[in-house]
Amino acid sequence: MLADTPEPPYYAVIFSSRRSDVATGYDETAARMMHLAAEQPGFLGVESAREAIGITVSYWADLESIKRWKAQAEHREAQRMGREAWYANYRVRIARVERAYGFDTDP
Repeated sequence: MLADTPEPPYYAVIFSSRRSDVATGYDETAARMMHLAAEQPGFLGVESAREAIGITVSYWADLESIKRWKAQAEHREAQRMGREAWYANYRVRIARVERAYGFDTDP
């Protein structure tokens, strides 16, 4: 499902990753992070896909909301586990969305 974001401007956090061979606890933590992110002030939506490379794009109202999410205690622990076990490598990119448009046939 695609995120239903408001009119720009807003921000996108793009998390691109390659997984390691360690899977213990990953799926549960990823689901918890999706749920927890949705509860954060300023969260607008998320889109995610995984093949050989995983890409998750979360949308935020402002940079302060992104900073609070990065510092959230459970998210900090998930970040630590990602570095220590779950990811071979990853990149985080933050971008300001200036323009957005699309096409939708879903009701």
